[in-house]
Amino acid sequence: MIDLKQKYLKKIIPEMKTIFGYKNNHAVPKIKKITINIGLNRARAEKDAKFIETVNETILEITGQQPVKNFAKKSIAGFKIRDTHIVGLSTVLRGNKMYDFLGKLINITLPRTRDFRGIPLKSVDLEGNLSIGIKEQVVFPEIDPEKIEKIHGLEVVITTNAKNQEKGLQLFKLFGFPFREL
Repeated sequence: MIDLKQKYLKKIIPEMKTIFGYKNNHAVPKIKKITINIGLNRARAEKDAKFIETVNETILEITGQQPVKNFAKKSIAGFKIRDTHIVGLSTVLRGNKMYDFLGKLINITLPRTRDFRGIPLKSVDLEGNLSIGIKEQVVFPEIDPEKIEKIHGLEVVITTNAKNQEKGLQLFKLFGFPFREL
């Protein structure tokens, strides 16, 4: 697998400088962090306490980092949510772990996704960040399909310091993300 950090430094920065006319290497947009988030269905998590543990182990296997438990900010009686309820688990990747995860996502995970035809262009927001929803955690190579009790999805948000959608989209294309053609 290609080391994406070296690819960014040696290929992507000069390419972005020629396309957008940047004068300085530090002005070129870069990927700042990757956030992996799994939302928990409150009813499912309350009935089955092992589900939270399963999701926790999934994130730990995929990222190599212990996730943070996200609690509800306030109690809402209409939704039967208390501020002590866990509503999700998330972790943030930066540095070398971020580039390792990114390489695995581009080269292994996305091609293994069922009925994958490319990432829609609208997944890149106006600030140049990419949000990908993955329906099954089975597509990651660290997950053993035989040991899975319950299938759940996860969300991957790749945050850049690109100023607009065009620059962010070009950055992701140069990294090798498979975008859906119109």
